Amino acid sequence: MHSDPKTLDPGLVIDLTDRMTYSGYLQLDVLLAAQNPLSDPPHHDEMLFVIQHQTTELWMKLVLHELRAALQLIAQDQLAPCFKILARIKHIQAQLVAQWAVLATLTPTEYLQFRHVLGPASGFQSVQYRMIEFLLGNKDGRMTAVHGHRPDHLALLQAALATPSIYDEFLAYLARHGFAVPQEVLARPVATPHTAHAGVVDVFRTIYEDPDKYWEAYEMCEKLVDIDEQFSLWRFRHMKVVQRVIGLKRGTGGTSGVGYLKHAVELCFFPELWEVRTHLEPKLPVV
Repeated sequence: MHSDPKTLDPGLVIDLTDRMTYSGYLQLDVLLAAQNPLSDPPHHDEMLFVIQHQTTELWMKLVLHELRAALQLIAQDQLAPCFKILARIKHIQAQLVAQWAVLATLTPTEYLQFRHVLGPASGFQSVQYRMIEFLLGNKDGRMTAVHGHRPDHLALLQAALATPSIYDEFLAYLARHGFAVPQEVLARPVATPHTAHAGVVDVFRTIYEDPDKYWEAYEMCEKLVDIDEQFSLWRFRHMKVVQRVIGLKRGTGGTSGVGYLKHAVELCFFPELWEVRTHLEPKLPVV
């Protein structure tokens, strides 16, 4: 006997003919048809490898969506609405860090059974990853070279390269609000990387020494540090998983593999926000 689904909940919608469905809204027919392992015969663990990287790209799409909104808000002098956006990005990053643990279950022996099907394909070629780096401030036009075969991808990267980073926008905000951000920092061409400047450290020292007076700027500083820290954790986890799975072999895209990733771990987007901590001193009580 088949029970009537209506007995589960009298309000349950049964007839979905010509109506929006869960599958239709999420386009699951398209999404779930996009996992096509290439190993022949199919290797069980290739599905893990494909889904791991596809979900990473989905999360990165959301990071880009949020970053663009944050950039607009800062340019409009609206820091407070940015705080939720940047907190959301931090939590997305935490998801990305955590999911490396799933890929770490892939053993070297298993990966070698299908690594050859990747050819020169590599995460180094991720357009979205590179756009995130550009919008956070790691501007390096050389990274666009591998996308010459896709004019559409190249255009996206060049647009991100020419967009002020979130750090650029924040420093410009501080300058508009009376902080002595050095003019040479503000005038730097946005397609070039920011370099640490003692004058910016002094600006942040002013903010950190009186957080009550400069609360919104202070909170923004800490939100940016959250994102920078999470990015470093992601890079570190990436490096260790690669080392665990392929050792010191070269990456499929031709990078030095672990050596290249180890160097990336040391990069930071907002250097003065880290340096200022060294210069802070406790406030003595007023007598």
